[in-house]
Amino acid sequence: MNLTPARTDLVPKGAVVTGGIVERVVDGDTIHVRVSGDDVTVRLIGIDTPETVKPDSPIECFGPESSDFAKEALTGQSVTLELDASQGNEDRYGRLLAYVWREASDGSLSLFNLDAVAAGYARERQYGSTPYAWKAELDQAGQEAQAAGFGLWGACE
Repeated sequence: MNLTPARTDLVPKGAVVTGGIVERVVDGDTIHVRVSGDDVTVRLIGIDTPETVKPDSPIECFGPESSDFAKEALTGQSVTLELDASQGNEDRYGRLLAYVWREASDGSLSLFNLDAVAAGYARERQYGSTPYAWKAELDQAGQEAQAAGFGLWGACE
């Protein structure tokens, strides 16, 4: 499993919440983060991963691999959550909507949402009609991953 960040030259564009620790990964696009003593459920903006835990739904192709990628990359890690005013604060399930930044081995920040798409563990996905802040970067990463047959693009398509 390649945990190398797709890019480390990016910085958050919006308001951030720092000092979060990833307590648990639900699946590839939903995590629990401990922030100031509170457990916050976070839905990652701009990505969609194959289902593994959705009630009354089968486990989808490459779902376990996507979840494992997120678990290995994020569990126990200190993260910065970037909010996006264009997307609102919460989804319809009450989950905080955010981009998740983690520290790369060289000390720079890495956008996990982008890393997951670039490696083929997630598809780029815009919910609603308003584009999100990192749409262009995630779109490009998704097209490149699909063309190369990375991850779910090679296993499921």
